[in-house]
Amino acid sequence: MDRRLRQEEELRAAWEIPGGWRYFSNVNNQVVGLWYTGASFFFFLFAGVLALIMRTQLALPNNDLVSAGTYNQLYTLHGTMMMFLFAVPIFEAVAILILPQMLAARDLPFPRLSAFGFWCFLIGGVFVAGSIFFDAAPDSGWFMYPPLATDTKQTGIGADIWLLGLSFIEVASIAAAVELIVGVLKCRPPGMRINLMPLYCWYVLIVGGMILFAFPPLIAGDILFEMQRLFDWPFFDPARGGDPVLWQHLFWIFGHPEVYIIFLPSIALLAMIVPTFAQRPILGYGWIVLAAVGTGFLSFGLWAHHMFTIGLPALSLGFFSAASEVVAIPTGVQIFVFVATLLAGRVIFSIPMLFATGALAIFVFGGLTGVMVALAPFDWQAHDSYFIVAHLHYTLIGGMFFPLIAGVYYFHPFVVGTMLSERLGRWSFWLTFSGFNIAFLPMHITGLRGMPRRIFTYPDGLGWDWLNLVSTLGAFTMVAGVAILILDVLRPGKPRAPRNPWNAGTLEWVAGDPTEPWGIRSVPPVSSRYPLWDQPNLLRDIDEGRFYLPGSPDQRRETMVTDVLDATPQQVLRVPGNSFLPMAAAIFIGGSFIATTFHWWSAALASGIVGIGIILIWLWTGTAVVPEKETTDAGMGETLPLYASGSASVGWWAMFITMVGDGTAFLSLVFAYFYYWTIHPAFPPAALMPPDTLLTLAGSGAALLGWAAMLAARRLNAADRPPMVRALLSLAIALALIGAGLLIAAPWRSALSPTAHVYAAMVWILVIWTALHLVVGVLMQSYCLAGSYAGRLSRRHEIDLRNVVLYWHFAALTVATTLAVVVLAPLAM
Repeated sequence: MDRRLRQEEELRAAWEIPGGWRYFSNVNNQVVGLWYTGASFFFFLFAGVLALIMRTQLALPNNDLVSAGTYNQLYTLHGTMMMFLFAVPIFEAVAILILPQMLAARDLPFPRLSAFGFWCFLIGGVFVAGSIFFDAAPDSGWFMYPPLATDTKQTGIGADIWLLGLSFIEVASIAAAVELIVGVLKCRPPGMRINLMPLYCWYVLIVGGMILFAFPPLIAGDILFEMQRLFDWPFFDPARGGDPVLWQHLFWIFGHPEVYIIFLPSIALLAMIVPTFAQRPILGYGWIVLAAVGTGFLSFGLWAHHMFTIGLPALSLGFFSAASEVVAIPTGVQIFVFVATLLAGRVIFSIPMLFATGALAIFVFGGLTGVMVALAPFDWQAHDSYFIVAHLHYTLIGGMFFPLIAGVYYFHPFVVGTMLSERLGRWSFWLTFSGFNIAFLPMHITGLRGMPRRIFTYPDGLGWDWLNLVSTLGAFTMVAGVAILILDVLRPGKPRAPRNPWNAGTLEWVAGDPTEPWGIRSVPPVSSRYPLWDQPNLLRDIDEGRFYLPGSPDQRRETMVTDVLDATPQQVLRVPGNSFLPMAAAIFIGGSFIATTFHWWSAALASGIVGIGIILIWLWTGTAVVPEKETTDAGMGETLPLYASGSASVGWWAMFITMVGDGTAFLSLVFAYFYYWTIHPAFPPAALMPPDTLLTLAGSGAALLGWAAMLAARRLNAADRPPMVRALLSLAIALALIGAGLLIAAPWRSALSPTAHVYAAMVWILVIWTALHLVVGVLMQSYCLAGSYAGRLSRRHEIDLRNVVLYWHFAALTVATTLAVVVLAPLAM
């Protein structure tokens, strides 16, 4: 007993959560997840209030509650906040909160990255949402179609707030995706092979990967969009070779997978709830994993079904219509697996199960109308009508909101340690369920009767009057149900929850007192998908510290790193402690985006430089710090290293995953270049000179030589030759700077004006993108050089160099691709 108390004191000392203002410096994922969840729900409530104002305006014909301009801001901000500030962030927030415990991990590998993502999300969200109080909110729809949204006179500053604010928020989404993917791959408990992971972990892995491929095209589109608004580059101006349809492609390449990025995490919650309340393992584990992977993969092939009415060729219509029908198959498999599991078990209809059942019913109905609008002839009739509004809300609220509320009731005892009211839960369900259907079911009829979307008023006598009134009454009924849920969560005096009150089988319910910041008492080896059901005495042995990491004798925050496939122990990772650096970095990086919105160029530059400097300090003080000893006692008689580099390290995986997302954004710009080639009889135009070939070749060659110097530096570092390593790093820095300068000089030398024609603008965008990546590479090389002089970079401790070389692999591919596109492609075309 004395040994156990001593180990608990060691753990508490290592994971202590400070109070007061310093609470905001905490980077424990358990705390960050709570912040993230609370902020996401706040934006949901804000967007809900906007929706109620819109429904009140539409309740009666010829209503004048709000003006047309205000209504445009309301619906734009409502859609924007629900999609960007609630639906995706709430997935990341919940995953950051519960995933460490589900993986029996003391923490995810990059808690400071999670904290940075949260502050980015909060600052960007407040900036976007707060614009409506200054009559400066975006008003061109949450999809921001040009040419209206690119006209600065028509839209004012609202479109810039949307573009730059959401671009900053997307940083948070990608940061969270990196954290979650690496966490699932590298922080599983020993023995939890990849085919033994809880289904929630599979969904997190799939959705994290989808974010890496879906969000970058929107970032690329945002860049083109903002360059046109700020500097009049003609990407969407047909008079100068641009095309507004390109924005639709880039937006919906993001926008349709985002529907499944929203849907799949909520299905993941059902995948945890259904087996628990059926009291049996999920049927068809392999089938549901394959179906989830298939849904994620197919979701990237459907984007143009949002564009059936713009005049696509018949072949394109057929392809995208068929793809839209096919995606229903893996989605249906997941639903059938849940139904089969419930039929095979003895279902306990508690409040979480009640909301889960409502979710399945609503989502299936939304899926049926989805099959209807996937047919091009029907979509031509229903497009931009209230039928689409109804379909969208049935899909998203049934597929995301109801499962999320089921998750709130299910995980509340685990997160807070208290039980929500059964009676209030039933009131909340029936008011929310009935109110939702009363609000949105009539909209199908309203749409079929011809009511278009995005109108702020209508005359009487069109057959829409009573339908809109019923929808408004339903919306307020639904709000009453949500209000009961909020009151239940916030009310004091809730009864204390027993440990694992639902008798679940997965590891998150091992956690005892929620105030214990370390999560799990000791990390167990796992041999089952439901270890609490299948491994006898597991809970007792965990509590008694019989497994890995039973204490913290060094009083450092530590978590276990395992192999990607088989989860064999590889490292005890020391995660950084509390720091204000992530918050400060987010404030200054966010300040750069905000200053750019108002064209305060000096302030934007200065704020960005300070933010980058803070990130470098954060990396220097909290990432890959050389430990005072090589190994540590990991428990169960096993000694593990405290330091790892290359593919064994979490940092290498984070760099690889980040660069996959970065490469996707770059390929989206390349896609834009060749899109223009498909719509113009001659691209590039004969009247325009390509960038100077000699300078482009010289710049590319210098950059590629810099990459070769990095490869040589890595090899010489392995041979323990520090002076040569430093010389090669210095040479690589010089070559990268020369390469960036020559690449920028090439279109300048050819007098390519980016405002004259879209070809010149695309060349400049690709060249600037490549040059900026070379400059970022220089920062990384300088960091390694400083580390070498400081004794942090050596033959044994080489993680920084290995990660930077990995970055330069991607940078070299970017340089080579840019060379091929701007020099070789015009010759071939």
